[in-house]
Amino acid sequence: MIRFGDILKVIGEFGRFQKWLVVLNCIPNFLIPFHVFGQVFIVMDVPHYCNTNWILNITQNLTQEQQLNLTIPRKPDGSFEECSMFTPVEGDIDSIIKDGRNSTEACRDGWVYPTDPKPSLLTEFNLVCDRNNLKDISQSIYMAGGLVGALVLGPLSDFTGSHMMILLSLLLMGSFGVGAGFSPNFYVYIALRFIVGAAFAGISISMSALTSEWVGPSYRPLAMIISYCFQGVGQMALAGLAYSVRDWRNYQFAGSAPAFALFFYIWVLPKSARWLLTKGKVEEAKKVLRKAASVNKRTVSEELLNQLAPEEKVKSGNILDLCKNPRLRILTLIMVVVWFADSLVYYGVSHQVGDFGLDIYMTQLVFGAVEIPSRASCIFLLQWMGRKKCQAAWLFLGGVMCLIIPAIPTDFPVIVTVLAVIGKSALAASFSTTYVFSAEIFPTVIRQSSLGLCSMVGRVGGILAPLVVLLSKYHPAIPMVILGGTALSAGILCFFLPETQNQDLQDDIGDSPASQRSNKAVNGSFENGPVQTEDGQLKEAAITTRF
Repeated sequence: MIRFGDILKVIGEFGRFQKWLVVLNCIPNFLIPFHVFGQVFIVMDVPHYCNTNWILNITQNLTQEQQLNLTIPRKPDGSFEECSMFTPVEGDIDSIIKDGRNSTEACRDGWVYPTDPKPSLLTEFNLVCDRNNLKDISQSIYMAGGLVGALVLGPLSDFTGSHMMILLSLLLMGSFGVGAGFSPNFYVYIALRFIVGAAFAGISISMSALTSEWVGPSYRPLAMIISYCFQGVGQMALAGLAYSVRDWRNYQFAGSAPAFALFFYIWVLPKSARWLLTKGKVEEAKKVLRKAASVNKRTVSEELLNQLAPEEKVKSGNILDLCKNPRLRILTLIMVVVWFADSLVYYGVSHQVGDFGLDIYMTQLVFGAVEIPSRASCIFLLQWMGRKKCQAAWLFLGGVMCLIIPAIPTDFPVIVTVLAVIGKSALAASFSTTYVFSAEIFPTVIRQSSLGLCSMVGRVGGILAPLVVLLSKYHPAIPMVILGGTALSAGILCFFLPETQNQDLQDDIGDSPASQRSNKAVNGSFENGPVQTEDGQLKEAAITTRF
């Protein structure tokens, strides 16, 4: 019996087959920002004040300015109050002018939006004043959908395979995303978005697992991070889409419908040969491997494929196995903290895109643009510095930026925005590193369950992010201090993780990183062709080993 990693070297660790898989991975990553960050643009604050048409029942001979002066109190700066009005009184207009403006109350009959904006989620469902917090709560509920998706779809993917789970998640994301555009009220919108959030988690987990299982160790960061760079491209496109399509229903349709165009994935998205082997489906795994070798213009002998075995029908792992194994237990605890910090800080900064003092569309465009080089730099830094040093460095940089922002006066919005851009790009790179790192640390039999658990805790961070932002009503510095402190704490814990650079993936829970052959440790190649020894193990014709 031979290891799957040895077969992968024969058919090609990053040939045309794997590159095509990366392309297929890029498309969903491009679409994801439309759902994750799109709500920020359809709930933007607009001028508003109470509907006070009650006074028109007393007299029709009022200009709009007179109506407002008689019914809406003013703020100290002279502008009209947005959430209160003078208490309606009986009598004629003269008595109202003389005695009718003594007490105030909350808006009774809804609000008026004088700028006559395009229909937005905020104006159609009146998400202002005492309903203003619903904007952030609905975003938290969307992220709660991601938590449920990670909890349910992650382990389910271990049984159905990444291929099937990706197709199901794309169908859910498109169907319920479009359905949200038909919502008759805000609560139906929230419910449909909850399911879209679950689909987002399913896509993220399954695509990450599928890519890591097909690509060789040295190319794994390149493959995964290229696909994540398209989230930055998607964020840039989001700025243009949100600017062009102001009607929130049309935005939902435009941002969700493209998922249906990916129906061709049914035929072109490959299954994981490694997963098929762990499930004992050896013949199906051989078929997929032959196809991969053919696409890569490599040849793999039947004799070599016949050495593949179901690994004694490896039993599927579950989350409980992470608790039973002491080494995995420690790794899991640290990784869930890292995922939590990544998610909390990344989404916490992203949801404040309109609060840094510059144009929200331009800020979003810059947010997306800087993510591309920051994520791309991981391709080289992960090979140069290793996984855990990169992970810690990005978290430290993001945390420091968050802690500096509250110290900058609001009179300098450009400086604040630059710091926020650096912090968000650092957390984007940290997120990319986390996906690579997590996929390498956990064994194949529980990889997707493990990623599901980590993603689930990460979604808790995403749920809390909008709620942390709400704490700014008590003091503007509180959210950034919490975000910065969390990132720094997680960065410190990264130094307790093992380095997985250039290590073959673990298949069984009993394997350890030390037992996996490192590509650095072996200076041989398969140029002279693989040969088989008496014990059935695949060896290289000429190997020089350094100790």
